[in-house]
Amino acid sequence: MPTEAAREQMIHQQVRAWDVLDERALEVLGKVPRERFVPEAYRELAFADASIPLPHDERMLAPKIVGRILQALQVEPGESVLEVGTGSGFLTACLALQGGAVRSLELHADLADAARTRLASLGLGRAEVVAGDAFAAAALGAGSHDVIAVTGSLPLYDRRFEQRLAVGGRMFVVVGEAPVMEARLVRRTGEAEWLAESLFETVLPPLHGAPRRAPFTF
Repeated sequence: MPTEAAREQMIHQQVRAWDVLDERALEVLGKVPRERFVPEAYRELAFADASIPLPHDERMLAPKIVGRILQALQVEPGESVLEVGTGSGFLTACLALQGGAVRSLELHADLADAARTRLASLGLGRAEVVAGDAFAAAALGAGSHDVIAVTGSLPLYDRRFEQRLAVGGRMFVVVGEAPVMEARLVRRTGEAEWLAESLFETVLPPLHGAPRRAPFTF
């Protein structure tokens, strides 16, 4: 199938069918060349309804998950965006194309380098990719952000990310353990107030280094 036809099929049969109806989100998915972010060995799966393997046991998010993230976060031009987990850089590009000034953290230096190269070659917006551990305070940097996208799951909810939201900011995060995890939209409504909204159920690999429950023993 020709690339553009496959892209349109992905948008209408996968993403829109999974309740992504926001036109800005759909438009971005139509403009960012997903095939440029997929490892060569999986290029034929670029538009498939599946997550795609990346080095270090990471995964590239399925298109419908990216669509739900974009729809939930509603990034506006000029907003400060923190992405935790760059992966291939596809979501990074989408957030930047919506007008966000994106700072993306990636634990693995080789993935960060590859994503940085892809983003620079496409010139889709403002995106800085930083190699670092999101659970290290130094990697998160100073200041707050209007938008935060956490692309790996948190077995236990960790408040350090929501505390980096500016008042009025919002964060996408997936919380829990397989077989059922909950995608949430967290809004900071005041200096010491946050409001969480359940979006949908899904399963994502956990962020490396994320806290977990202690194993149960008798």
